[in-house]
Amino acid sequence: MKNVLYFVFGCFCWFGFSQQTDYVDFKSCRASIAFGNLQNKEVKGKAIYELKILKDTDSIFLDAQHFSEIKYILNDAIEGHLYDGKHFIVKHKFKAKTRHKLEIVWETSPKKAMYFIDCDTSTALSMTNTSPQIWTQGQGKYTSNWLPSIDDMNDKIEFDLNVTFDKDYQVIVNGKLIGKEERLNKTTWHYDMRKPMSSYLVALAVGKYKKNVETAKSGIPLEMYYYPNDTLKVEPTYRYTKQMFDFLEDEIGVAYPWQNYKQVPVKDFLYAGMENTSCTIFSDAFMVDNVGFVDKNYVNVNAHELAHQWFGDLVTETSGTHHWLQEGFATYYALLAEKDVFGENHYFWQLYEYAQELYEQDKAGAGTSLLNPKASSTTFYKRGAWVLHALREKVGDKPFKKAVKSYLKKHKFENVETNDFITEVEKYSKTDLSEFVETWLIAETFNYDDALLSLKKSTYINEYLKVDCEVYSSKCVDYLKYYASDEAKAKVVSQIPDKITAADFKNPLKVRQAIAKYVTNISPSIKTDYESLLDDKSYVTIEAALFNLWRNFPAQRQNYLNKTKEIVGFNDKNVRLLWLTLALVTEDYEPEIKAKYLNELTNYTSKNYGYETRMNAFQYLHQIEACNAECIRNLEHATTHHNWRLVKFAKQMLSVIKPK
Repeated sequence: MKNVLYFVFGCFCWFGFSQQTDYVDFKSCRASIAFGNLQNKEVKGKAIYELKILKDTDSIFLDAQHFSEIKYILNDAIEGHLYDGKHFIVKHKFKAKTRHKLEIVWETSPKKAMYFIDCDTSTALSMTNTSPQIWTQGQGKYTSNWLPSIDDMNDKIEFDLNVTFDKDYQVIVNGKLIGKEERLNKTTWHYDMRKPMSSYLVALAVGKYKKNVETAKSGIPLEMYYYPNDTLKVEPTYRYTKQMFDFLEDEIGVAYPWQNYKQVPVKDFLYAGMENTSCTIFSDAFMVDNVGFVDKNYVNVNAHELAHQWFGDLVTETSGTHHWLQEGFATYYALLAEKDVFGENHYFWQLYEYAQELYEQDKAGAGTSLLNPKASSTTFYKRGAWVLHALREKVGDKPFKKAVKSYLKKHKFENVETNDFITEVEKYSKTDLSEFVETWLIAETFNYDDALLSLKKSTYINEYLKVDCEVYSSKCVDYLKYYASDEAKAKVVSQIPDKITAADFKNPLKVRQAIAKYVTNISPSIKTDYESLLDDKSYVTIEAALFNLWRNFPAQRQNYLNKTKEIVGFNDKNVRLLWLTLALVTEDYEPEIKAKYLNELTNYTSKNYGYETRMNAFQYLHQIEACNAECIRNLEHATTHHNWRLVKFAKQMLSVIKPK
């Protein structure tokens, strides 16, 4: 077993220059962060590192990317400023088993890893009419862009941060807030961590926030932040947070390892969420009201980032070869948490969708081993989750849970490899897992056949698989009338959209949503029933129904627009943007204020709005050939945005609008 794993890992490993972790262990960092000119993204800092030398060496270094100024004092006596643009280097004859104090002072304007959102004025004091934010993203971007630190995730450090900012703003950082000091118009926030973590998990968020606090069954404070004007979105967004936290502590069998748990929404985040230690930062697109919760809620991301507090933060991969130990585990335990909330059918449905996505990836020739550090997110996340589901089925609940608990306790605050986990499962299950590892982890393709056999243990999935109108066309109409799952009925609607009758609109919301999506040619016999979709508690349904009704019944367009005039939709304003577009192209609809509607739609392309809103607005304006000079300026500005999705979109659209 170990020989197989050793061979495979050896094939994927790569090494950078010197493994400094063999020579020095950075124990703790006390850092103070302040900001200068925000337009120029100026960061000023001072940090004191405590470190232990493991082997004799004549130098040590910290990563520091493109700093404008940096200098250090070693042991309160030796000064230096040797810096190559990426590392600052301390030359000294260090002896093994000695401890040292390293004080660093620096200034920088980070190009990545720390993002300044809507910071268009020179100082925080003048930013009273906007809602600027500053937030960080260390994973994949490197904290060393704003804080001298260790890019190697194998050196874990206890970080205590003090951050000074305008007194009207909240500052949220890893750990526990132990005090605040106000001086003039500034507040310094003092945070304390008790345990070490990898540098990429250091987090900082600055903005105007309020918070709700709940307490987990174990006594851990759960801090849920939100924008002051999002009061009605707080409960739907953070729904089930405490239940999932309590569930995961019990299911994992290891107490939550940090002092508290904070969640902070930010604008234009790079991903859905990021599991910074004790401080998850997530996209404010997930801030939803009660209607939005139905189609686009935060529950899965919430559970996923929470699970990472154990799998990724408490125990951390040694390298990308073992990335599934973080993403696969977080995805799997998020499914378990959702199973506790939504039931077993939801759990198996998600696994089914994961399996289908992995199957399509393999068909496209994009599959890889789970142990390939360059594998896709689909592989790391969804195949990783499937490995754990299949492994638990193979060895049984008790051995699996004992193995996970032992794995976490044995390697807490350390770095791990796949063999560390597999060894524990073999130990508690008394099972040789060589063949399992070969089939589920090492193989280039996903084990779809065995996954399907596992799924068929669910009557819910079995029913869905049997519903096939192409094979059993005579039965399909009956499926919609009698008992079948919402997913099965939605599948039927997608296969026979031309056979939908008025009676079929009596189905639950998800089936009605499928009707709005797939029944695009509306016969007069179902017109009245179809119009009722505009009253559904689903922004996805309303958006699809509005467009289809507008297209099918030109004489009723003004009625449909009047009915939906006040609906905004999700945070990306999906319904409002469609409404504005249709209002602009509908002849004789409020001609006296069409210019106002065009200005509103164009304004949504500006930097005042999130990237999803901007992309949708750009798309609509392009479709109706109304992307004017202001729209094009905003599009050009978007090509320099920090969010890669918006940048890619803007460049592609510019190439169409302004071909070279």
